[in-house]
Amino acid sequence: MNRLLLAAYPEPYRSRHGKELLACLSEAYPGRSWPPPREVVAVARAGVQARARAVVDDTARPWWLDGIHLTALVLAALALVPYLQDVWHWALRVDPGRHAIAFRFSGWYPWAQGSGTRTRLLPYGLLPLVCLIALLRGKTWIALPAAAAMIYAGATFNTTALFGDEGKVGLGYYGLGAPITAHDLVLSGTLCAACAVLAACRPARLRRRSYRWLVPVVLAMFTAGSLHIISISPAFQRGLFTLEVAALIAAWAATAATGDYRWLIPVVAFTFIRTQAIVLQPNGFMQSLPDLVVLLLLIAPLPVLVIAAQRRQSRALLE
Repeated sequence: MNRLLLAAYPEPYRSRHGKELLACLSEAYPGRSWPPPREVVAVARAGVQARARAVVDDTARPWWLDGIHLTALVLAALALVPYLQDVWHWALRVDPGRHAIAFRFSGWYPWAQGSGTRTRLLPYGLLPLVCLIALLRGKTWIALPAAAAMIYAGATFNTTALFGDEGKVGLGYYGLGAPITAHDLVLSGTLCAACAVLAACRPARLRRRSYRWLVPVVLAMFTAGSLHIISISPAFQRGLFTLEVAALIAAWAATAATGDYRWLIPVVAFTFIRTQAIVLQPNGFMQSLPDLVVLLLLIAPLPVLVIAAQRRQSRALLE
């Protein structure tokens, strides 16, 4: 199991120091396949820092372009979250019945219809999924049309049957803030703008990530679809909160280790999307946590990341 911890490190680091790290763990904790939790956290943090330094050392693209690419990935994943169960059921031709995410039916074309629901050709959740996969591979010529289609679907949800009304008039992404449904175009509009910038800035320079990054997405879809975990259930919200906190901690660790501002860009976009939902829909707030706590959790990471980057740069100058 110790080898699983090596996945936190970039491949060049694993090639050079992987055996040495495994030997140190075996020597420090003989007979144990997994070190103590404190050691696991320390190794994972060191892995995140090593990955961050490897990213910064790669000068094939400017830091701001990489930051916008990360922002587009975060927003595409954010848009996909409410529709994990729907896409999984559609792909496997499963009718979730009463377990649907506030949808009356979730099937497969041409049977994707139900009582009081217009026929739809495709589930809306396919759009952010296609956008996410295209962005992972650096193919903005696919991601940009998918993001534009998200805007079209949200703006015409009352007049088009292409995606029906599944998920666009029902429940959407909540997280810690107010609901974000597909017809709230701030999320899809910001994602489309980020994709447009990437498409205009020599897409060949974008970082291409492995398809292995889709493994967590498939696992999330499998979990939501198999267990019928709806987006407003307590289990879903707790898992989402934990994931978001872990991502913010990872952004802080990367910024503190490198003094680079690229991880600040997706955090700013994430904060903007979530805060505007709370401001525009104060009555839709989930009350999962006190309002002030949620706003602090959204806004506090911004100055923290800036201070961490400045401190790292100051130490680098002194060294």
